[in-house]
Amino acid sequence: MSHTSKNQSVLLARVRRIKGQIEAVERGIVSESPCADILNLVASVRGAVNGLTVEMIEDHIRTHVANPETDEDADRAKGAEDLIRVIRTYLK
Repeated sequence: MSHTSKNQSVLLARVRRIKGQIEAVERGIVSESPCADILNLVASVRGAVNGLTVEMIEDHIRTHVANPETDEDADRAKGAEDLIRVIRTYLK
């Protein structure tokens, strides 16, 4: 079982939201909506994908590398916490 299974409903909700946004982009292209409207939709998709990416990377770090909340090695815990913070900032 994947480590994401405990968080599966949250991840699936994000994926379904992204799917809906992609479908909105497709509808906009088919209906020849104004470019600015489609670009706004695409920007929303990018933000949603970045949010999903952050969630999955953070979960991976906490599960397979080091969990800052439970790791007994203070340096490793601090390193994991710093890495998570940097990833969140970078993918905003």
